[in-house]
Amino acid sequence: MNKKYTPIVKHYHYNVNTKNEIIKSDNDNKFIVRYPTVYIIIDKAKKDKFKAYVGETNNIIRRTEEHLKNESSERTDWTKLNNSKNAELIVIAHKEFNKSLTLDIENKLMQYLLSDDSINKLNNRRSNDQDLYYTSKDFQKIFINLWNKLSNDNNNLFPDIKDIRNSSIFKASPFHKLTEEQLDAKDKIISKIREKINQKHNCDNLIIIEGSAGTGKTVLLSSLFAEINELADLPESYLLVNHNEQVDVYKNIADKLEINSEMGDDIVNKPTKFLNKHPTSDNKVDIVMVDEAHLLLTQGKQAYRGKNQLKDIISRSKIVVAVIDPKQVLTSEEYIESNQYEKLISNAKDNNNLVELKQQNRIQANINTIGWIDNLIDNGEIKDIPYDDKYEIKIFNNPSSLYRKIKSHNNQDENILRGLSRLVATFDWDYKNKSPENSGYWRVNIGNDFSLPWNLQLPINKNYKNLPWAEQPQTIDEVGSTYTIQGFDLNYCGLIIGPSVKFRNGKIVYDPNESHNKNAKKNRTLSSGKKVDISEKLLNNELNVLIKRGVHGLYIYAVDRQLREELIKKSNNSVL
Repeated sequence: MNKKYTPIVKHYHYNVNTKNEIIKSDNDNKFIVRYPTVYIIIDKAKKDKFKAYVGETNNIIRRTEEHLKNESSERTDWTKLNNSKNAELIVIAHKEFNKSLTLDIENKLMQYLLSDDSINKLNNRRSNDQDLYYTSKDFQKIFINLWNKLSNDNNNLFPDIKDIRNSSIFKASPFHKLTEEQLDAKDKIISKIREKINQKHNCDNLIIIEGSAGTGKTVLLSSLFAEINELADLPESYLLVNHNEQVDVYKNIADKLEINSEMGDDIVNKPTKFLNKHPTSDNKVDIVMVDEAHLLLTQGKQAYRGKNQLKDIISRSKIVVAVIDPKQVLTSEEYIESNQYEKLISNAKDNNNLVELKQQNRIQANINTIGWIDNLIDNGEIKDIPYDDKYEIKIFNNPSSLYRKIKSHNNQDENILRGLSRLVATFDWDYKNKSPENSGYWRVNIGNDFSLPWNLQLPINKNYKNLPWAEQPQTIDEVGSTYTIQGFDLNYCGLIIGPSVKFRNGKIVYDPNESHNKNAKKNRTLSSGKKVDISEKLLNNELNVLIKRGVHGLYIYAVDRQLREELIKKSNNSVL
């Protein structure tokens, strides 16, 4: 461990004698007492579960006394903590610490502890991450060394970094460092909410966040959800998400941060369940945030029998903040008619309620690489693949080489620092909920030499059964689809473009006859009553979702010979 980046970590009993315990510290006392520090107060909440408070201060002795003497009479959560006989104070110091660096360490600790299974309550949920400062270049190395030191001291309380960083909660955390664009968007939305919340007759109560895949819409929404529910001058905000896995993740976050609904119902829910709990507009909730609101603009299905879920949510809320990206609609029943979408955006613009995210945050590539990917999706053109020293695009001549290359990135160090790498494919192979009759798994079969299980086929260790597909270790030997990978960032994305995507007469074209995605091939009944085939548009959306999964690289194998040859022709790298 490099001493330059190694912090000082001291453990003290948290009680009225803490001051004397700190003063009697060893030679590191100067850095503990006279430098800025970050601290964690830990107390056992129940069996194998802990409550944590994270803070930073310029004077740890004074701040500890404030916690012990002053806040205990003002906050009931502190009363219990201050009366505990087992609470521990962990103080973190470093000779390079300054105010900005300690604030960043504090914020990152909250992000990690929120993702820690042993922490069931987390206090001081302020997010105050910093921009550039003198020692900002050292932050990442100092923090990794800090967490490793904490983990070595108590692995049960502070698990391995890889277990934290690859967890669903970590990826959805409201404590991710926001970009300048996201911070501006967040400030605008909170300002808009303050402006609108007390208006008696509010006809323009829909605020739209629009952006393509990878622009950080969900991270922004998560940050807004946590901050609005913390701000004293704003009422509570519900969060609605469309998938069961997302509901579980955000409910866990809300529970740890003690975000609850005053009405007694779930503050995180699926849209249909929210509407069932709030069936009329007589008693409106204050604020509702909706992720993937583009999935809610269509006719009723299953437990919902209305015509437009988003419209019904708006009627039951004083303010709605909705994330919309029509390019991520993947089934015919979710398809948005262009005039319907344009009307939503136009109304939002007219009322200054449109927040646009344009900066690509997932793909860590230069502008030329991002332009190459966008041009392939938007215009069906394959230009020369640009050189990029930050992002790797490689074209493969056979799928087995692609598979081996993805597996080469599946090592512990890379998984910890850069994320997981996986194979995905367009939905061009048979898959049903029940197993096939004559073989063990549904498979992606290409030629005579390539055959891998297709979508959650391999046995799952019970320790990983509640994790998303990519986080389960056995899935390195499977091929995922949009149904298993949507919303998940990969380190390197190995993309098999199946036979539904072809290259003809200088353009990418889509062949629905080669697709096995029945939900994308059904005709759509428009509001006029006319039935239309929108399969080519949905297959384009499917490719869009898959091709933008990789943070650091994209590896492609195309089944269609002409498409593969064109990609190879336009590649500036050696083809594997």
